[in-house]
Amino acid sequence: MKLDNFKERKKKNEMITMLTAYDYFSGQIAQQCGVDLILVGDSLGMVIKGEASTINVSLDEVVYHTKAVRKGAADTFIIADMPYMTYHLDVNTTKLNAAKLIIEGKANAVKLEGGTDSRIEAIKALIDCQIPVCGHLGLTPQSINMFGDYRLQAKVDAEQEILIQQALAIEAAGAFMLVLECIPEALGKKVSEQLSIPVIGIGAGRFTDGQVMVWHDILGMSDIAPKFVKKYVDLKQIILENVTLYVEEVNEKRFPQKENVYLPSM
Repeated sequence: MKLDNFKERKKKNEMITMLTAYDYFSGQIAQQCGVDLILVGDSLGMVIKGEASTINVSLDEVVYHTKAVRKGAADTFIIADMPYMTYHLDVNTTKLNAAKLIIEGKANAVKLEGGTDSRIEAIKALIDCQIPVCGHLGLTPQSINMFGDYRLQAKVDAEQEILIQQALAIEAAGAFMLVLECIPEALGKKVSEQLSIPVIGIGAGRFTDGQVMVWHDILGMSDIAPKFVKKYVDLKQIILENVTLYVEEVNEKRFPQKENVYLPSM
């Protein structure tokens, strides 16, 4: 899907699907299932590396995983997360880091968190380099040390007004899309109605222009279970049962059987 198509989808009131992916296999499945966008998220720090947060993810790690996803999803629009401190210093560093995700990682766009003045300048600098940018407001996981935990954001009127103004500024800076995470449903609806660019929700209710979920969450492979996640299958339990069965069969000499071995040609 091309960049302009997303705005057209919003105009036509057609929902947009986004799913995280971190390797060749998950990218391949996402494309085969018709997912509109793939996000190579810095959530890989938690679901792939086993970290407590996303802040220990490096730029090279996101490049590595984006390249793998691209091999499995050659025709799908891919957004790569800009990790913590890769867009916080100066616009020239931001440009070089984003370019690495595009050139080496083969992403179509990048995503960065926040809506302060410095973030708006970063977005403008990337747009000036012809790098498409997706914004991210609400619960911004890279700010975990400020928030203290992963909880609902913008619960009071003053906080909601700040978020709306930041969303409008992100759109005005040239972003093609905005992710809203873990905010009240009414606020997600209000922001979606005020912006002309698509708004993708994750824990932002039913009235955004699309939804994004983490691969491990919907497949039941994560120990984290936010309220907004729907587990479509308990894949972790299925994997546990079958790996346990494999161990038992090897220990009991029931695997391999005759049909699993190469026999001399007659």
